[in-house]
Amino acid sequence: MSEQKLAAEIRTEFGKGYARRVRAAGKIPAVIYGHGAEPIHITVPAKATTLAIRVANALLALDINGEEHLALVKDVQRDPIKQIIEHIDLLTVRTGEKVTVEIPVHVTGEVAPGNVHNQELTTISLEAEATNLPTAVEVSIEGRSAGEHIHASDLVLPKGAVLLADADALVVNISEAAEEAAEAAAAE
Repeated sequence: MSEQKLAAEIRTEFGKGYARRVRAAGKIPAVIYGHGAEPIHITVPAKATTLAIRVANALLALDINGEEHLALVKDVQRDPIKQIIEHIDLLTVRTGEKVTVEIPVHVTGEVAPGNVHNQELTTISLEAEATNLPTAVEVSIEGRSAGEHIHASDLVLPKGAVLLADADALVVNISEAAEEAAEAAAAE
């Protein structure tokens, strides 16, 4: 995943009133923290930031007064009704640094006829390089039949990623379709 470049400005005012004025001007208040440094309070452009953080674990290259900061999106606070972004928490990272992230699990393929799959885990915890974070982990269920299970240890992880979740955690369970099982029971 490549980083998204954004121009940011230092903010010196704080509070609800100031945050409302900033959002009305088309910007989002944010804070960068991490590595034992003092937090940096900034504003970022709303439209470009909203587009940049649509993917999970977005990596942002922020230009703050000519100084570049790499940061991962850690938390996004949204208005519960309007769904506009009210505030963003960013974690500063360095090139080559390993970070812990939750990566979505995508299921691909179709199970054998008469079977269904149940996805038990939608995300998986990994440790990966901050500048090379995977966007998702794919799991193929093509042709699998009832009784088969896919565990976290069975996942094919991207290069350089290390599984942090329990290796025995159930990711996908393949079972017989309910109507097929009911027909079999009725036939007996």
